Amino acid sequence: MKYFWLGFLFFSVSVFNSLSNNESYAAGPAVDLEHQEWSFDGFFGKFDRQQLQRGFQVYREVCASCHGIDYIAFRNLEELGYSEDQVKFLASEYIVEECCDDQGDIFDRPAIPADRIPNPYPNDQFARASNNGALPPDLSLITKARAGGPDYIYNLMLGYLETPPEFEDQLMDGMYYNKFYEGNQIAMPQQLYDELIEYADGTLASKSQMALDVTAFLHWAAEPTLEIRKRTGIRVIIFTFIFTLLAYFLKRRIWMDLDK
Repeated sequence: MKYFWLGFLFFSVSVFNSLSNNESYAAGPAVDLEHQEWSFDGFFGKFDRQQLQRGFQVYREVCASCHGIDYIAFRNLEELGYSEDQVKFLASEYIVEECCDDQGDIFDRPAIPADRIPNPYPNDQFARASNNGALPPDLSLITKARAGGPDYIYNLMLGYLETPPEFEDQLMDGMYYNKFYEGNQIAMPQQLYDELIEYADGTLASKSQMALDVTAFLHWAAEPTLEIRKRTGIRVIIFTFIFTLLAYFLKRRIWMDLDK
C-alpha cells in the first residue's frame, strides 16, 4: 500500500508546483530582479480586479500607442470587473475594419465586444518604419515569454537609469540605457513617469504603482484562466486524496486474506 501513498505524494507535489509560483517562463539571461509580492502568486493566489483595471488604463493610455495585445477581445475585459455596458462603451471608442459591404469594399465601423483589441499598426513593416527599425512586441504573452516573468517586466519598466560613464561609448544611437534589459540598451525610451496619468479610482499614479498595475494586467492577459486552473488543481488533489483512501480501504476489505 505504500506505493499508493508514494504515488499520491508525487502527484500532489507535481500539481502543487504547477499551481504555485513556480511557473514556466522563457529562458533568458540571469539578472538580479527585485521580486514583488503579486496577488496571483502561490497556491491560492488570485488577481486583484481593481489593480487589473488600473493596469488596463495604463496599457490604454501609455502602451497601446506602440504595442498590440492581439489575443484579447473586448468581451474578455468583463473578467476585469467591467460590466457589459462598460465593455460595449470601451469597444465603441475603437474603429476596426470590416469586410465587406454590398460592393465588396472594406469599411470602418466602431468595434463591438466580440472584436479583438486593435493593433496600433496595420503590419510589421509599418511598425518598424514608425520605430526606427525596431518592432514593438505584442504584449499578449509578454510575461510568459521573458525570463523572470512579471518581475522582469516590472523591473524593466523601472530600469531606466542615467547611463554610467563607462557605458556611454557602448550606447548606440537611438538606444536607451536600461539596467535590466539584455545588453543594457533598449530601443524603447522610458514610458512611465510619476503622475503621468490620472487613475479613475483615485490611486496615486506613481511610476512604481503604474509598473505594478500594468504588469499585473499583462500577466492576466498572458494567463486569463490562472484562477480557474488553480481551483481545478485544488479539486483534483481533493478528489485524488479521497479516491486513494477509498482504494486503500477497498483493498483492505476485498484482499484482506492475502495480507495474512
